[in-house]
Amino acid sequence: MDKIIASALNGHRQATEIIEANSQLIEKIAGIFITTLKKKGKLVFIGNGGSAADAQHLAAEFIGRFKLNRIPLAALALTTNTSTITAVANDFSFEDIFLRQIQALVNPADCLVGISTSGKSKNIVLAVEKARQIGAKTVGFLGQDGGDLAGKVDLALTIPIADTPRIQEMHILAGHIICEIVENEFF
Repeated sequence: MDKIIASALNGHRQATEIIEANSQLIEKIAGIFITTLKKKGKLVFIGNGGSAADAQHLAAEFIGRFKLNRIPLAALALTTNTSTITAVANDFSFEDIFLRQIQALVNPADCLVGISTSGKSKNIVLAVEKARQIGAKTVGFLGQDGGDLAGKVDLALTIPIADTPRIQEMHILAGHIICEIVENEFF
């Protein structure tokens, strides 16, 4: 058991070095979020599996609070409406579950954040492509080599390792850093 704990902690420490090396990129992403919110746009988060949970977590930080008791900031996770997700998956395809929501809910003032540990999730790729067609900004929280999404988003924070739990931890760490930067800008 000690080996598992030591390995996890070592992997986490190594992954945080990636975040540190990407601090300027994280600041740029925070800048996009700030600009989006100042223009009365909303932050729209999507992901599958654990990344869906991360999308919900980050949207909640903006709507609820991160560190400060403050007014809510406009954010939405498209992973939460099971009726919409299952209806679209059933009537169209799983690849369309975010695409159709983007078509209905996203406008040019918004920012879509696609979270994918592989960067290859077809439903997220299609949603990002649609958001860009609409004129919204797009950000990717990605893993490994960034996959197909790396070249499709305006800004990609890629954690270039193969260990999915460490990638997810860094996505949340980066998201929390961005939340704090945004809160400090507005409040």
